[in-house]
Amino acid sequence: MASSYFLSGLTTRESILDAMTRVLVALDQNDVGLFNSAWAGEDILAQIGVDENKKVLPNLSVVRKVVFDRIGPMDTTHSFTTPRVHVEEGADTAVLTAVSLAQHCPVGRGKEPDGPKYLVGGEYTVDMVKDAADGQWKIKKWILKINWAQGDNSILDGPPPAR
Repeated sequence: MASSYFLSGLTTRESILDAMTRVLVALDQNDVGLFNSAWAGEDILAQIGVDENKKVLPNLSVVRKVVFDRIGPMDTTHSFTTPRVHVEEGADTAVLTAVSLAQHCPVGRGKEPDGPKYLVGGEYTVDMVKDAADGQWKIKKWILKINWAQGDNSILDGPPPAR
């Protein structure tokens, strides 16, 4: 049963948090429609890392190719906690900051107790905009600052799994 990408009856803050929730749940469920619903169109920016090794992804097509197509099929859990939402009453822009935790496992191997895993902890800073067309909050700029990682980072290397 397909569900709506957008929830009704949410406050402004809840709607902003829901945009972030949509993108992370979409990765864990390999749901490209839900993933796309979280972004403010093609003209967005995503960045993984903040140091000299950062990856800058200049638009949604690149984000889908580099992030969704690679991570979506994997056995993953993505979560965020301690969110802070900075938004003025009636504004159409906001900033969300939160702590992130993401566990990555190769496709079909997530339940193996000793299988390869890669765990990453960090912080999200996300610029949000309220879409004038549908009234939904969406991601305009997404930055993941990686604070620590453990496990087999080669899980994220190489070509994405075949679909």
